[in-house]
Amino acid sequence: MSSTTPLLDVSGLTKHFPIKGGFPIRRTIGAVQAVDGLDFQVSEGESLGLVGESGCGKSTTGRLITRLLEPTGGKISYRGQDISHANRRQLAPIRSEIQMIFQDPYASLNPRQTVGKIIAGPMEINDINPEGGREKRVRELLEIVGLNPEHFNRFPHEFSGGQRQRIGVARALALNPKLIVADEPVSALDVSIQAQVVNLLQKVQRELGIAFVFIAHDLAVVRHFSQRVAVMYLGKIMEIADRDDLYENPRHPYTRALLSAVPEATVDDAPARERIRLQGDVPSPINPPSGCRFRTRCWKATDKCASEAPPLVQVEGNKPGHLTACHYPETADTVPGPRLSKDPRAAA
Repeated sequence: MSSTTPLLDVSGLTKHFPIKGGFPIRRTIGAVQAVDGLDFQVSEGESLGLVGESGCGKSTTGRLITRLLEPTGGKISYRGQDISHANRRQLAPIRSEIQMIFQDPYASLNPRQTVGKIIAGPMEINDINPEGGREKRVRELLEIVGLNPEHFNRFPHEFSGGQRQRIGVARALALNPKLIVADEPVSALDVSIQAQVVNLLQKVQRELGIAFVFIAHDLAVVRHFSQRVAVMYLGKIMEIADRDDLYENPRHPYTRALLSAVPEATVDDAPARERIRLQGDVPSPINPPSGCRFRTRCWKATDKCASEAPPLVQVEGNKPGHLTACHYPETADTVPGPRLSKDPRAAA
């Protein structure tokens, strides 16, 4: 593979879940537009963070990348090979290279199997026999993720939530993957354990050179882990940039609103950062707003936002690779104002 070819290249990725209704013949009467035209790339050894509110399509995107879901449209290329609609036989050679860490460590492990059986499962399915045998490899993986190799014959119920997630990490590493999709891997864990698991994933990435798509809603965790960050809202990417550039110079109003909600420690005489409070609720993905998806909650929205969907492009003043989907991008000295008196929803 050429060094200029990204490990993962996603273009126009779309997933609509049909809504069935009618009697006696059930027919499609609508669709949930969970993911609607995503474009991003992940290079070898890189970590990309996907952030956004609950329901914005982050987890669906992760399942599309790993081909646990069939895309409605768009293209997913892995190492230059189009896997968007590949069948089971075509996916078999690359299944081992793309792995997933699930959100709930309690639901993702089979309670009837021992830890050794769970971690060795991927090797058995792919008929892989590592040097020294599978049991030796499982014990090595347990040690890599910070667990006692002697726990080989224990069952999941004998472990805490953080330990179970470490078992999930070990299972994902069993096939020496090139890309891991981590779907909110720490959101179900106690705050005191989250840092340990994130540090473990960082160590794994650094030592093994694995690329990550790190899905989370905690912006502080994403900043700690990811080199680039993509901000999603209602099935679309609003902004994507290098970590430091996005956090220090957010250009999309939604990104700025999210960052204003992140708690930060300040000294007594430091000026307090203004909190941006978004009005209203996230619209339904069944019937999203026309034009810009965020316009119904944006204080800068105009009729143009209702009639034209802003493309995800490089805007003036952005560093290379910092893309924003907004007709009126923010600047460093922008002060959030009230919603315009003319409600853009009237043009929907």
